[in-house]
Amino acid sequence: MKDAIVIGGGFGGIAASLRLRAKGYNVELFERRAEIGGRAQVFTLDGFTHDAGPTVITAPFLFEELFSLFGKKLSDYITLVPVDPWYRFYFPDGTQFDYGGTLEDTLSEISKFEPSDTQGYLELLKHSQNIFEVAFDELSDQPFHEFSLLFKTTPTLVKLKCYKTVWQLVSTYLKNEKLRQAFSIQPLLLGGNPFDTTCIYSLIHFLERKWGIYFPIGGTGALVQAFKKLMTEEGIKITTNSTIEKIIVKNKKTKGVIIDSGRKISADIIVSNADPMHMYSSMISTGDQSITARVKQRLSKVSMGLYVLYFGTRRTYSDVAHHTIWMGARYKELLKDIFDRKILADDFSLYLHRPTATDPSFAPEGCDSFYVLCPVPNLLGSVDWEIEGPLLQKRIVSALGNTILPGLTSTICSTFFMTPVDFKENYLTAFGSGFSIAPTFKQSAWFRFHNKAEGPKNLFLVGAGTHPGAGLPGVISSAKVVDKMIPRSN
Repeated sequence: MKDAIVIGGGFGGIAASLRLRAKGYNVELFERRAEIGGRAQVFTLDGFTHDAGPTVITAPFLFEELFSLFGKKLSDYITLVPVDPWYRFYFPDGTQFDYGGTLEDTLSEISKFEPSDTQGYLELLKHSQNIFEVAFDELSDQPFHEFSLLFKTTPTLVKLKCYKTVWQLVSTYLKNEKLRQAFSIQPLLLGGNPFDTTCIYSLIHFLERKWGIYFPIGGTGALVQAFKKLMTEEGIKITTNSTIEKIIVKNKKTKGVIIDSGRKISADIIVSNADPMHMYSSMISTGDQSITARVKQRLSKVSMGLYVLYFGTRRTYSDVAHHTIWMGARYKELLKDIFDRKILADDFSLYLHRPTATDPSFAPEGCDSFYVLCPVPNLLGSVDWEIEGPLLQKRIVSALGNTILPGLTSTICSTFFMTPVDFKENYLTAFGSGFSIAPTFKQSAWFRFHNKAEGPKNLFLVGAGTHPGAGLPGVISSAKVVDKMIPRSN
């Protein structure tokens, strides 16, 4: 049996290790944190539990596939429950829009804002399905390291108007400004500006409609533990608190890795779940990279940063949904501040996660657990987070307390936060970005970092910065791409 090393224990690395093991490799996964999961760490404080990273589960069949590789069932390891509504949008004037449930539920909600947009939404959903059937069904698990595949698929993508941005596509079908915001916000959950992100990502509308949105009982951290149990049962070795510092390359082939302890480990195959920008800049010498890899590092535009505030409350807010998108007064101009000007504005839009709406075990009895995610500039901006972090917390708590969480200032407890500085230090993401490189049209498919390394042989890449992109379906699918390129172990 040949030896394989997986660098990084995010969902891309987890999926890759399982697929390698199913192909007969001896697999060892190295994770620099104390627990696998990548951004899906779990924090506990004063009896409150917080999923640190992803909280939305879509396309559950992708998780099922990994268990079925070994003749096992996901349901024997974890329970996924549907969330309804999928998201609740709260607008500055106090109006709310519940998105999710049946198609009729969504059309009823739309009609409250603009009756004529119900037909527009159906047309948008159909367009989303057409994109989905090409970009997801046909291309999400296909290798794009050869330009020929991009050349063959470009006419179809052009026919589907994928040169348009998400905002442009949504605005084609919807008239109401609030609905346009609600149905264009999804790229922000993948690190993209709706005004720059290719409308390929509008496939999310149909993906959500096709499978719904779920939450694992016990949280995303419990899902990670389910995978960890499967990995252990199947003989995958997991080594935590170990950072891979260098990838050893000889005669244009990877030979192994050097850990931060100085120990060298040889391997026949290496799969990296590290941020590609970090991997190429810090783990492989420039001489062992292709020209395209060097160009992509120099020209790639990374996603925005994230400020994540975790807190508990000494009371419950039973009328607050599991997922709330709290919209600020500005939309396009705020996104310009974040993505282009890279300044921290006084206003913001927020994603509020209340897991206790579905799973009360996240907080002590009579309490709620929350985290609020606020898109902010990455570290290419000049924000001093030691100063601005506590100030932003005060502004967010005040804004939520004056709207959907009345009395928050008097009931909030057990607070802490993460900034782009933490993302850079904890996850080694370039410039503290939340989602690696941004999902623009010029950074998709062949133009994204290739799943087959651009340089050394026997090195493969998975994760948010590679094809097909960020988000749990994307990073899980990146391992399917790699699976197609790696032969079975002899």
